[in-house]
Amino acid sequence: MVEVRMRSGWLLRKVMLVGAVLVSVVIAAPAATAEPVYPRPDPDPFYAQPADVARHDPGDVLDSRIMPPLPFFPDTTVTVIKFRSTNSRGAPIAAITTVLTPREHRPDGPLLSYQHIINGLGSQCAVSKVLFTSDPNLFVKESVALNVALRRGWSVALPDHLGPNFAYGAAKLGGQITLDGIRAAQRLPQLAVANSPVAMAGYSGGGMATAWAAALAPSYAPDLRIAGAATGGVPMNMLKMVNSLGWQPHPAFGLAMAAAIGLEREYPDRLPISTQMNRQGLAARDAMANGCTNEIMAVGAGHSAREFAASTSMIDDPGVQDVLRENSLELFDGVPNMPVFEWHSPSDPLIPVDAIVNTDRRYCAAGVRLQMDVNASPEHLSAAVFGVPSALAWVDARLRGEPAPSNC
Repeated sequence: MVEVRMRSGWLLRKVMLVGAVLVSVVIAAPAATAEPVYPRPDPDPFYAQPADVARHDPGDVLDSRIMPPLPFFPDTTVTVIKFRSTNSRGAPIAAITTVLTPREHRPDGPLLSYQHIINGLGSQCAVSKVLFTSDPNLFVKESVALNVALRRGWSVALPDHLGPNFAYGAAKLGGQITLDGIRAAQRLPQLAVANSPVAMAGYSGGGMATAWAAALAPSYAPDLRIAGAATGGVPMNMLKMVNSLGWQPHPAFGLAMAAAIGLEREYPDRLPISTQMNRQGLAARDAMANGCTNEIMAVGAGHSAREFAASTSMIDDPGVQDVLRENSLELFDGVPNMPVFEWHSPSDPLIPVDAIVNTDRRYCAAGVRLQMDVNASPEHLSAAVFGVPSALAWVDARLRGEPAPSNC
């Protein structure tokens, strides 16, 4: 969910300046509506929601296509799958996953579902689009680690886990899409992964989708056999996240605001946040409504909810609180039915670390084979890098069938 490059004061000042300019430009535009703002429709008909989606079961393949080869994933076939999934209200939706199949793949060789970080509210932020973009600000930063997996003969699935409305912040939705994406990959015969050992991994927002998939698997996808889930830097409590990033000026306030926009898209009746925004807030919302990381961070940097709110009454509304709770893994009573590797920085300034610790303790008490790795990084971004080698080694051992360790 969060990935921030604030490594120096000059960069922070630059982002805040750009954000101020963007907001002031949009404020000069005609007044925005207080209705929820959804992403621009994708011009590619492949991404359209089919009229008969409700006739299919979760994980059913609705369409697929082979894409051009990618130079940064050599000797690898790229297959994009559209499949049936379920949104947070239980309604059927079509979702997307991209499967990388290496030359070294053998039938029923390992399948890794890797939930990439998606800080975005627009269609160009989807992993299936980022793979083919020429925008230097949008690329798969984990390509080196993924190439290690590919050269081992693993197939790699990369789901667009924010769903068709880019509901950033809707964590439960991301878990369901991840699980259905695995089902879809296993149901597409040409991928030859129907009986593959499966593992999941992800960091930050991708870790949130992964962690939710692990916790939801026993109830939402009991048919799946998953060898393990590696989750890093996971925002596990949306209530705490909103409170820590929202009410005082913060360089990463854009992420909190993007989560509010995304959750409104997913829960328009229960969390109509746009009705609580003043003119400046609606302008900022519209400025980031189709943006990815850079736009979201620039618009929100140094601002706070107090600046953009016409009323703050909604934050205490029981319905709003319920939506945030429903997307907070710390407060979800389900536990994974698979081993888990969890890593984070003990001083991460962007996510509530105590929520991670509390969730780990609950999993341990429930008997989950949990390997916790608190690394030496002082912040969010470098913690991802420090933890990847251990996480990859842990996943490799699970896919080879080795018993999972635990340091509960």
